[in-house]
Amino acid sequence: MTPNAASSSAPSRRSFLASTAVAAAAVAGGMPLLAACGGSDSGSREGTTSGKNAKKLLPAYVASNVVTPDIPSRHGSAAGFTGKLDLAGLKTSVPKKLGKGGKVTVMSPFWGSPPKGDNPYYTAMNDLIGVDVVWHNQDGNTYDQKLGAVLASSDVPDVVVVPGWNMGGKIPSAIIGKFADLGPYLSGDKVKEYPNLAAVPTDAWRRCIFGGKLRALPMPSSYVANIVPFYRKDIFDEEGYQLPTSADEFMALAKDITNARAKRWACGDMKWTAFNAWGVISGAEKPLSWDLVDGKLVNRVETQVYLEALEWARKLFAAGVVHPDFKLGKSQAVDPSTKFAAGEFLIYNNDISSWYGQQASQATQNKKFRISGMDIFGHDGGDPTIYATQPANIFAFVNKGASESVVRDALAVANVTAAPYGTKEYMLTNYGVEGTHYTVKNGVPVKNDKGNQEVANAYVMVASPAPTIAHPDLPDIAREQVEWQQRMGAFTRKSVFYGMQITEPSRYTNLSNDFEQLEDDIVRGRKKVGDMQQAVADWKSKGGDRLRDWYQKLLDDNGTATAK
Repeated sequence: MTPNAASSSAPSRRSFLASTAVAAAAVAGGMPLLAACGGSDSGSREGTTSGKNAKKLLPAYVASNVVTPDIPSRHGSAAGFTGKLDLAGLKTSVPKKLGKGGKVTVMSPFWGSPPKGDNPYYTAMNDLIGVDVVWHNQDGNTYDQKLGAVLASSDVPDVVVVPGWNMGGKIPSAIIGKFADLGPYLSGDKVKEYPNLAAVPTDAWRRCIFGGKLRALPMPSSYVANIVPFYRKDIFDEEGYQLPTSADEFMALAKDITNARAKRWACGDMKWTAFNAWGVISGAEKPLSWDLVDGKLVNRVETQVYLEALEWARKLFAAGVVHPDFKLGKSQAVDPSTKFAAGEFLIYNNDISSWYGQQASQATQNKKFRISGMDIFGHDGGDPTIYATQPANIFAFVNKGASESVVRDALAVANVTAAPYGTKEYMLTNYGVEGTHYTVKNGVPVKNDKGNQEVANAYVMVASPAPTIAHPDLPDIAREQVEWQQRMGAFTRKSVFYGMQITEPSRYTNLSNDFEQLEDDIVRGRKKVGDMQQAVADWKSKGGDRLRDWYQKLLDDNGTATAK
């Protein structure tokens, strides 16, 4: 049985789909559009209110002092906990039930087989909160289809969870029409009635502004890049390989490692790392990202570094140093865990949550196995320029037709699920009931089969605390993750649209649909870099230049999210 991490880092929660083909398709904008949304609202259905006009909408920030982390957040990193878990020393962050005993229905994606509604975990959570939460769990792999159908109907649950990767097409417009303004309950000092929500970082709340109103509860995440170039530290140490500090050094190392006859290749598809090494604009929720370059608003696909990064990633494939599995399709569609663990390739990039998962899965199978993360290098050997990721990308919304009592019961749920690590509320939310769902041995909580089946994908989706990483069974991994974030955070910059929740005009919805597939075709040698240049020219003439004008006006009207 694999030990379980006590981690409230948003990347871990997002990892339900982060390294699967489904997530890739969703992020790439490949999901069907919502046919009809219904509803009406006076708020704008395009643009943003996340710049200079957002201040009056945002909740006041009151840092939590209930628990002190072993490694404080720095340079945008998560906070880290590396000590043993002391159940007797757990703090209380919700001293009294805020729920009034009402019923709240919640629709949320679920990966796996949902438990029965009266299971011990749900019962214990509802008793702690003082709310009868009734879960309408839906298959996470087809959630976009169910979401579209529900939002197009008149039968919308009290609370609906919407991941960012499911916000294509008309979903943002439906959000504005179907869900409540939470400002009257949370804006300014009103949030102090819910102390754990008050401790949620302001950047995460800014992402919850849709159509000019605060409409969502966030799952906060560190803004440091979540894609890590992982490597087999045990094999590197054994073979004496040195970590590369430039693109040329990486290529030389890759050729040194690769021995196809021995079934060993250097790496997987390194496109994501290439984008970071070349400082390619990223971090927006849209497939194509914008920023100011030399005073001019440009899209990532218009930049020379974008083409250079693709060319370098292509050269890795052409040199034969990429594992053959990655030639079959998108890198996101490949599950690297088995063959990485077998040593068939030694380097790949993936979500930071994979760091713990890979190490924990090998705890009893390969005692020598050691995964670690390379620092992102500047392609020329200098310091990298890394773009910040969004500070929240999974949201919970409350039905616009919900009564005040239902809204407050929903906020009572969120105030418990946003409890920080080291509290009784966090422990119940993330591990369930001691003895029923997990046991603690030598300060390490370990879920049993019942815990793995019942304590998953539910309450954690409603709201979360500030980003935190803690693995009581593998404290060294927790420390390495946080310290990697801190080192990379020192080179991280925020784009002018960082943190803004932007709804593009529907006429531009499909403008960028084909770019990710073209990227992957170029990297694999099926297309040429020149094909991308032609695609960019077509994109500009078909609406890209007009979309730039639209973004420029957005910037002129709202300012930036980071402006003082």
